[in-house]
Formats: sequence, C-alpha cells, structure tokens
Amino acid sequence: MADAAAIPRKISPSAAAAVRLTMALAALVLLLMMVLGLAMRLAQSNWVDLAPDLFYQVMTAHGVGMVGAAGLAGAAIMWFFLNRYVELRVGVYYLFLAFFLVGVMLILGGTFVGGFAGAWTFLFPLPAMSGGVWNPGASLAFFIGLLCVGVGFLVLYLDAGLSIVSRYGSLARALGWPQLFAGSQQEAPSPTVVASTVVLIVNTLSIVAGAIILVISSVNLYVPAFGIDALLATHLIYFFGHVFINTTIYMALIAVYEIIPAYSGRAWKSNKVFLAGWTATLLLVLAVYPHHLFQDMVMPAWMLVMGQILSYVAGIPVIVVTTYALLVYLHRSGIRWDLASALLVLGIFGWVAGIIPAIIDGTISVNKVMHNTLWVPGHFHFYLLLGMVAIAFGFSIWLAQGERPAQSFVPVQKIAFLGYLIGGLGLVATFLYAGMISVPRRWAVHLPEWVAQDQLGSIFAAVAVLATAMIVVNYLVRVRAR
Repeated sequence: MADAAAIPRKISPSAAAAVRLTMALAALVLLLMMVLGLAMRLAQSNWVDLAPDLFYQVMTAHGVGMVGAAGLAGAAIMWFFLNRYVELRVGVYYLFLAFFLVGVMLILGGTFVGGFAGAWTFLFPLPAMSGGVWNPGASLAFFIGLLCVGVGFLVLYLDAGLSIVSRYGSLARALGWPQLFAGSQQEAPSPTVVASTVVLIVNTLSIVAGAIILVISSVNLYVPAFGIDALLATHLIYFFGHVFINTTIYMALIAVYEIIPAYSGRAWKSNKVFLAGWTATLLLVLAVYPHHLFQDMVMPAWMLVMGQILSYVAGIPVIVVTTYALLVYLHRSGIRWDLASALLVLGIFGWVAGIIPAIIDGTISVNKVMHNTLWVPGHFHFYLLLGMVAIAFGFSIWLAQGERPAQSFVPVQKIAFLGYLIGGLGLVATFLYAGMISVPRRWAVHLPEWVAQDQLGSIFAAVAVLATAMIVVNYLVRVRAR
C-alpha cells in the first residue's frame, strides 16, 4: 500500500472532458427545472393559467429533477477531484451517465406523457391508487427511471470504493481513522478522499433502501396483494431521500476544499478536527431522517424525540468544521474575487443559513403546524439554490476558465452574481414568510389573501432564473471556446 499522503495529480483530458460535458448537462437541467418552478409560482400568482393536473406533474418533475440534477453535478465534482488521488475509470463514468440519462427519459415520460403526479416522495400506495389520474404504466416508468438513476450512482460509487481501497488499504484508512483514533503520525488522506469515502458509504445505503421500496411498489402496481406496511415504506423513502439530498451537498463541498486554496494560497488539510467532523457526519446523517416523520402520529415516541435531537446536532460537525476553516482561509488571504470564488463562498453561506429554518422545522411542536406549509420549500430552496447549486455553478465557471482564478470579475458576471443572490434570497424569504402565515405547500390554487406574496415570489424567482441563464451561458460559451 502506498503512503496515505499523495500529491494531487492532474486528471486526464478525457476525464476532464467527461466532467465538462456533465456540468453542461447539469446546468441546462437545473435551468429548466428553475423555469418549471417559476411556472408554478406564476400559476399560484394567477399570472399564468396552469391546470391543476398539469401543475402537479410540473411539481413532480421539478422536485425529482432538481434533486437529480444536483446529484449529477455533485457526482461530477466528487469524481473530478477524487481522480487527483486515485485511479478512476472514464468508461465507468460514461456508464453512470448513460444510466442517468435513460432514467431521466423514463421519469419525464412517466410524468408528462403518462401523467404521473405523485411527487418525488411517491408515498405507498399512492402510485397504485391514483383515482384514474394516471395509469400503472406511468408509475412504473417513473419507478424504473429512478432505479436506473440509482444503478448509475451505485456503479460510480463501486468504482470509487474499489479505487479508494486499492490506494489506501481500507475505507477506515481513507476516513483517517488511524490518525483520529490510533494516533498514527502518517499524514491523513486529503479532505477530498475523506468526504468522498463518507459519501459513497452513506449514499450506497440510501440508494439500496430506495431500490427496495421502488421494486416493491413496482410489483404492487400489478399485484396488489404484494404490498408493504405503509409506515415502513415511508421510512425507506425518507431515509433514501434525506441521505441522497444531503450527499449532493457533501459531494459539492469538495469543490470548496480543492478550489479555495488556489485563491487563498493556503492548503486545506485533514486535521483531527476535520476527521472527527466527517466521522460524526457519517453516523448522524444516517440517523436523523425521522425528523421527516413527525406528522406520522403512529411513530414510536422515542424515534420522534431522537429525530428532534439529531436535527439540532446533525449538521453541526461538518458545518462548523467547513465554515470555520473557510473563514480562516479567507481571512487576510488577499483573495482575488471572481465569479467562481464568489459562488463557492455564497454556496457555503446558503448551506449554513438554510439549515436554520430546517432546525426550526425539526422541532416537534413547530413541525406540527409548519411542516405542511411553504416554510419547507423555503428552507429547502435556501440550502439547495443558494447552497449546493451555487457551489456547482462556481465549480463550472472555475472549470471553464482553465481551472484557475480569473484575471478579473467582469461587470456582466457581477450582475449575474448579484441577480442570483438577490433573486434567490427574495424567493426564499417569500417562501418562509408564507410558511409563517400558514400558506400550505403543494396546493395548485391559492386563496386571494395569499396571492400578493406569491406574486412577489414570482418576481424574485424570475430574477433568479435570468441570472442563472446568464451564468449557464457564460459557462457554455467559455467551455465551447476552450
């Protein structure tokens, strides 16, 4: 086994090309999903006529599409930087992309052709009991599409896991446990390797859980007697969903660990505090999902209490470690700002700030009255739009400008950044305010007294979409030029 400390190498041109292609696909899908989100806000504002059945199809596509595109971008980021430390196969990466694209086509077909509108949660047994709104074939296409996406991620993680074990000897060594628990004086693996190892462990478990309920639900469509306890199904779905969306952010964080040092001139090291934070996250992210189930009154009380307590502490280890380290690296570093670095730092702000409304909603007494309101889309858009997606766009711009800081922060990029920031914050604020006054989520038609804040939210959403389009075009033009 080679020494755990490795000098990062430059990845091959074919690998870099695969990631540039992926980020182009992810950027376009994210932009399209934002347009769908804007369409829903406009419909609730009474500015666009969107039939309720179509609204719920759009809602389903928007939800699963945003999470899927975020996962795609996160996987590309992780794979790109992990390639600097271990040997990963480009062919396996393209196989992952193939599974992902086939899955996307099936999901879109089931949603917009078949009419499936059961949301990304596809809670059992709703997909088989649509009341005639969609047929079993639409649900099956949606399920198989999700399974294809999951298989693609599993293939990618398997290759990454094998390469990490081959390079470091075991997953425990890749997590830095000898340095953390055994007092090893050998240099710990890089932050990229540590974070990637946590991701492939927890997300493999989540995808397997998701696959189990997807297979059972698929059979149930045509064999109603083949079923599962609805509460157990809910556990599997939310364990899968919670872990998956968290790992999209964890994968994106690797871009901050790798790129910010190029701007600040200070290397990001895996010290004991960093290793402890990620080890705690490895355990906590698997256990915190019951905070999604506070509305299920048949849940055991101890599990609900555990969900509330872990909601408070789960995000602390990796958030504190990453945020404090980022501030240290930026302090008096003389960093030269450009669009890439601005988006990366914004992403950390959005991630950290977006956790606060989530923790509030993770309090049982608050959850009872707030969970089924627009407060939840508020906190979700906070840490996804202004968090994970901002980091993904920052990585894309850095990639397009030659994997180095830009010479200047040109005015059109500043306008795009400010538009993204103002539009995103305004949209989130209107969601959170609506939740505070108990406007329900997942309603296609809003009461007259809710329309004013819907319209304000639509304006901010339009600003965010326009700014995103500017960022995406900036990336595509630069990549094409290269």
